[in-house]
Amino acid sequence: MEKVNISEKFSLFSDYWSPKIAGEINDMHVKFAKLKGEFIWNKHDHEDEMFLVMKGKLLLKFRDNDVHLEEGEFMIVPKGVEHLPIAEEEAHVIFFEPKSTVNTGEEVNERTVSDLSSI
Repeated sequence: MEKVNISEKFSLFSDYWSPKIAGEINDMHVKFAKLKGEFIWNKHDHEDEMFLVMKGKLLLKFRDNDVHLEEGEFMIVPKGVEHLPIAEEEAHVIFFEPKSTVNTGEEVNERTVSDLSSI
């Protein structure tokens, strides 16, 4: 067992849209990511995805509405729901996801991170 200092872990990397594994619980990864700018429209056909904003703000666009997340807020995007994350300024986000979750969902492209590193 080991405690985790969230601020310290976020200080260990600077790249955007590249999740890092900060822990594991059951068959889930706890991932930390720094986000800035616009990602891509994506969906996860088999996994729900939880976005927990630790620093900054995050806009989650959906085909029928937008949701603004502030520090200390989270949202669970149900499997199969297409979404577009946007961070105007740098945001620090924690994801709780099944180990099988790929950051770009069903879409595989140059932004897909297939080899996750641990922090």
